[in-house]
Amino acid sequence: MTRRALLVTRITLALLVIPATGCRVLHDRWDRVFRQAALHDPAVPVGAVPQAAANNPLVVPVRDQDFAWNQIVDTIDDYFEIRSERRVQRVGDVLTEGSIVTHPLPGATALEPWRWDSPPGYERALATLQSIRRTAHVRVLPMAGGYSIEVQVHKALEDVSTPSHSTPGSATPRHDRSLVSVENVDDDGPRTLGWIPLGRDLELEAIIIQELQGRLVNTPDAPAPEVEWPF
Repeated sequence: MTRRALLVTRITLALLVIPATGCRVLHDRWDRVFRQAALHDPAVPVGAVPQAAANNPLVVPVRDQDFAWNQIVDTIDDYFEIRSERRVQRVGDVLTEGSIVTHPLPGATALEPWRWDSPPGYERALATLQSIRRTAHVRVLPMAGGYSIEVQVHKALEDVSTPSHSTPGSATPRHDRSLVSVENVDDDGPRTLGWIPLGRDLELEAIIIQELQGRLVNTPDAPAPEVEWPF
């Protein structure tokens, strides 16, 4: 059996158990399926960290602080909606730390190819079948002659009261001779109980770091006067 046929078989088996699983169980099952399939491909080692993630934080030279900050904001804005930003500022002889925080964003599905917040492959398939959201936090630390840019993207899985489209529920009549009084039952579907942290999205972090590197490192310096650094 070829590697592709084996992967298709494993995914098909996982899809067969979707109606009988909840969000957390389904996520663990999908993770197991894709990791087992990766074992048969020596180019995709299990638990491997993307190469660009090793450069996180990314150190970039800076000549024009406004140009560099605008490039950082524009890059993050391509993936998320920014909630707040604090620019690097000079206070006396000290440059303060900059930061960017985004709104939690539901993951892009396979039906939304124009959105980039879900990396292709496993992450986009998971966001299509489950309620996944991401939040980005960016720290910009001034250094001698440049910036240290750290990007963190945190994932979370929606925790609901019951699986979607499940037939049994709290309003199902009991048959053990117990007296059950059901009044004002609102069938609005599952209710969100919270969000389950899934850790960091290293793949998306690597993609963002690569784009920042292309904008700030692998391009000629922007024509601007030299900046006097307090170091």
